[in-house]
Amino acid sequence: MLDQDLHSDARALLPGSTTEAGPTRRTALQVALGVGYAAAAAPVMAQTAIATPADGLTAGEVSFMVNGFKVPAYRAAPAGKTGLPVVLVIQEIFGVHEYIADTCRRFAKAGYLAIAPQLYARQGDPAQYTEVAKLMAEIVSKVPDAQVMADLDATVQWAVANGGDAARVGVTGFCWGGRITWLYAAHGPVKAGVAWYGRLVGQPSDLTPKHPVDIPLILKAPVLGLYGEKDTGIPLDTVDKMKTALASGSPQARISEFVVYPDAPHAFHADYRASFRKEAAEDGWKRALAWFKTHGVA
Repeated sequence: MLDQDLHSDARALLPGSTTEAGPTRRTALQVALGVGYAAAAAPVMAQTAIATPADGLTAGEVSFMVNGFKVPAYRAAPAGKTGLPVVLVIQEIFGVHEYIADTCRRFAKAGYLAIAPQLYARQGDPAQYTEVAKLMAEIVSKVPDAQVMADLDATVQWAVANGGDAARVGVTGFCWGGRITWLYAAHGPVKAGVAWYGRLVGQPSDLTPKHPVDIPLILKAPVLGLYGEKDTGIPLDTVDKMKTALASGSPQARISEFVVYPDAPHAFHADYRASFRKEAAEDGWKRALAWFKTHGVA
């Protein structure tokens, strides 16, 4: 059974209002890592989905070993370049599908080596699920934070060995990945993080012993939180709790910031979904790039 925290996440991801043109389910459902959309994310809004070309980039699937397990990842970077700033792109609950791969290509166009590891790989293939609730119950709820931190450490190591600059690493993530962004900013070798509508509070468990509100004292890198005022899964009072915790946290916690977009729902950056809000998404993207530049990632 899903716990209360995951129920909130699932409700926030259920289809909401549609565009005037209505929803359309693309036939290009996921067929490989970063190619096509996860079935559980349907209906896909083909009218607003952004497609970033890979020309001038080295892009596609890579893999690396972590404790004897091969972790797949999608990587995009300017072709033929080394010494690149690195950004870890952390998936939504749907895994590394087209939207996450496209986000990597957008970062690569901005000069980054962007890499998105498939952090559910040991638990199952999220592309095979057609129901959000079942995906949450059978895969997402079984992923330990400790496993995720180790996989992200290995992702950084791979990136540095393949053209990335170890001194310039950032992390960003969406939804499930937004929560992980906060946690990794307290764990890993990153200079800054950008968390898009990641859950901030929750009940501790063996697999998820801490949540973002629990880690400000040990936060190692400043995080920019980008949240929606109308997010039904992340009430504004939890944002306020996080702000209070950050104010009495580490030096990096105290310089972390929030931007809350009026009328924006959960997943407002997800251009392939009905939740997409173009103005908030574009402003958030500009702020993310500026945040990384300000804090030494770019």
